[in-house]
Amino acid sequence: MRDTRKAAAKRVAMLTGCSSGFGLLAAVALAKAGFHVIASMRDPARSGQLDKLAADQGVADTVEVVRMDVTKPDKVSATVDDVVTRHGRIDLLVNNAGFAAGGFAEEVELGEWREQFEVNVFGLIAVTQAVLPHMRSRRSGTIINISSISGRIGFPGLAPYVSSKHAVEGFSESLRMEMLPHGVHVVLIEPGSYRTSIWDKGMEKVVSRPSSPYFAQMKALTVIIHKIASSAPPPDEVVNVIVRAALDPRPSLRYPVGRDVKLSILAKQWLPWRWFEAAVTKRMKPPRS
Repeated sequence: MRDTRKAAAKRVAMLTGCSSGFGLLAAVALAKAGFHVIASMRDPARSGQLDKLAADQGVADTVEVVRMDVTKPDKVSATVDDVVTRHGRIDLLVNNAGFAAGGFAEEVELGEWREQFEVNVFGLIAVTQAVLPHMRSRRSGTIINISSISGRIGFPGLAPYVSSKHAVEGFSESLRMEMLPHGVHVVLIEPGSYRTSIWDKGMEKVVSRPSSPYFAQMKALTVIIHKIASSAPPPDEVVNVIVRAALDPRPSLRYPVGRDVKLSILAKQWLPWRWFEAAVTKRMKPPRS
């Protein structure tokens, strides 16, 4: 049984989407950095990997798993209130829960668009709204939103995911300016491609029919994604940046992370758009048979 009185003396970090990927690794890293971590996930039965890593790293006593589905605002509010009641504070929120839906815009069902935004955008906003009153009243806190290079640059065949991350970027910019006068900092982490399961999960729903007018383009996109996934580095660099931003008393708004990410952002900013889109669409040409 954890001693919550002892935990209350520590800074408290709350994370979403901790069953895998960035969320899982960041939960353990933040615990090692001195936080008492509230690691939320939709299904705590999937906490085995997190529990094992926390135990291996000697921080099992400061990583607390809670059930929270970000798409259910009432449950989100109840969970956040319970954390504040038991621990007295939330110093850090890391909005990590999300998934990537793939497919060409014309062929993605409207329900899939809505699901993408329910999790990646409205779920993030719901958790943020639940935490903000506690941070604002204490005039202290940091909110880290896990965005993506896709929040800065559009890519064909990934419009639902790209659109959701662009929304997160705009929300975070506005929120940062709203909350700075209240002592709360808002941060965007913008990773490139890393070795996580997000693309496997996102692309497994995509049905590529030979009769589709986008069949050849989707085939090329699938090859590109598999190539990127197989060569992507482990996510340690992103986790380190999350911890650095969490510990910084005056964090920046944006932290682009990954090879070629800053270069890609600069290329979009400074190159004529026709040059930029030509470079992207060239990669989407169907492979020669």
